[in-house]
Amino acid sequence: MATGEPGSPTREGMALPQEQAGLCPAHTGGDEPSAGPEEQEELPAPLSNGLMRAADGQGDAQEEPSDKELSDSASTDNALEDSSEFGRPLGVGALEPGGPPPSHRDEDVTAASWRARRKHVFVLSEAGKPIYSRYGNEEALSSTMGVMMALVSFIQSGDNAIRSIYSDDRKLVFVQQGPLVLVSVSRTLQSEQQLRQELLYVYYQILSMLTQVSITRIFERKKNYDLRRLLAGSEKILDRLLNLVESDPGFLLGAVRCLPLSSSLRDALGTLLQKAITPNLVFSILVARSQLVTAVQERAVIEECRLEPTDLHLLLNLIGASSAFQAGEIWTPICLPRFNPDGYFYAYISYLDAECTVCLVLLSTDKESFYAVSDCKKRVEEAMRTQGSLQALSGGLPSPSYGVGQVGVPDLRHFLYKPLDIPENYRQLPQFTSPELEGPYCSEEEQHRLFDLYHYLHSRIHSTSRPLRLIYHVAEKETLLAWVTSKFELYTCFSPLVTKAGAINVLTKLLRWIKKEEDRLFIRYPPKYSTTPNPGKGAKGGRADGAENGFFAGL
Repeated sequence: MATGEPGSPTREGMALPQEQAGLCPAHTGGDEPSAGPEEQEELPAPLSNGLMRAADGQGDAQEEPSDKELSDSASTDNALEDSSEFGRPLGVGALEPGGPPPSHRDEDVTAASWRARRKHVFVLSEAGKPIYSRYGNEEALSSTMGVMMALVSFIQSGDNAIRSIYSDDRKLVFVQQGPLVLVSVSRTLQSEQQLRQELLYVYYQILSMLTQVSITRIFERKKNYDLRRLLAGSEKILDRLLNLVESDPGFLLGAVRCLPLSSSLRDALGTLLQKAITPNLVFSILVARSQLVTAVQERAVIEECRLEPTDLHLLLNLIGASSAFQAGEIWTPICLPRFNPDGYFYAYISYLDAECTVCLVLLSTDKESFYAVSDCKKRVEEAMRTQGSLQALSGGLPSPSYGVGQVGVPDLRHFLYKPLDIPENYRQLPQFTSPELEGPYCSEEEQHRLFDLYHYLHSRIHSTSRPLRLIYHVAEKETLLAWVTSKFELYTCFSPLVTKAGAINVLTKLLRWIKKEEDRLFIRYPPKYSTTPNPGKGAKGGRADGAENGFFAGL
């Protein structure tokens, strides 16, 4: 794929989304459960202030360090002192001065409690320099990361690549992306592929702050560069991402969760976003309580590709990682790595209500368009207040979603449902729905246990060696049934005494309820718009003039 300057997304990154590393699980076909294998078994025992401007409407893209700065990076002592010299588009520490560092940063890496963690994630460079550790201080782990890099290099010397190491109770999974090496050490039931996907999420989150082309060029010029200088303050973003990966089913399913909403209200909000447009505005995204309300995409973009769930997950994680976004209007460059890993969009982020529950995100390709995009936000906010939809989203809806009791099936405890029969011409975001967790899954320990079971079923359904279409699984405290067809992917949890026949009977009722509620649970027909001032221009119904816009220049 050709790469462009990291100032604006390019067509190459947009036109080839399928060629990039996929995070969505491969789906198996078939509609009838009796046609596929079946299984019943017991489970084995600071955002940088200089780059977040709301006053002058400018946000400078990431600048690469100079040769002098690269040579200086060999000194760890200078890393924090000199970090202000670098433009860091996305971090969090700088906007929250005086706050104490997370306690797990001070963990003793020689203690038994550190070794007993469910999962460790490490990021290091090819030179063995520490970049990130989920628990413990990177400097204290430098020798450990050196051993990891030695393993990678030893296998590479034989023209091979290390993928994983298995021990009695742990899995070590390695992923190398360019000059970065990511390692997961896990004691969970997750499969190697699932752990690999989590590491890719961490890698993509780093790209969202720096871009792939910038990282590559930096390490080409200085192999032992300390990347922490550019990522200083962003540990909170990566920490929150890894917490979400373990608790949000959207990361497992490769889909986004929509806020349950009446179709009339959702359509009205989509119409508002369609009308509040300006040239070079590519995506308009409305979020409430960290759930998607509606997303509108530029018509010219929709002809080429769609916004990926991965990119939306990364964007929402970034917004949720810091209270700095609640301060007012934010204008900052951000890379959507699944859309194009080598370029920046310019994100306008603003909460619309005093409680900071409703957030509007507008993505433009023009870094000088702050005031035009801000005007779009004002028009959206005014229209929402006029029609009462802002009040409905911020305080008038049941909080935060819905309970499994609404399905009306006593033995059903929880479920995950992802529709697969989406017409390709709509090119909409893959979506899923699930009720809020209720008893007996109120404690963090029980929630981890349930999601471990979901991960186990997902890995069996999407096994590369022996994929299954229907699994009835008896666990210690519940029974579960997973079913995938050409139309949906479904994971259900029942009380422990439910039989296989009873579970299938419950599934029938559940599918009927979802069908009845689908207009409320999902975005069925995603809206789109055109910011092209001259619709007659261009071969595909008109696109914006690309003279000042790298995103459209190659189209």
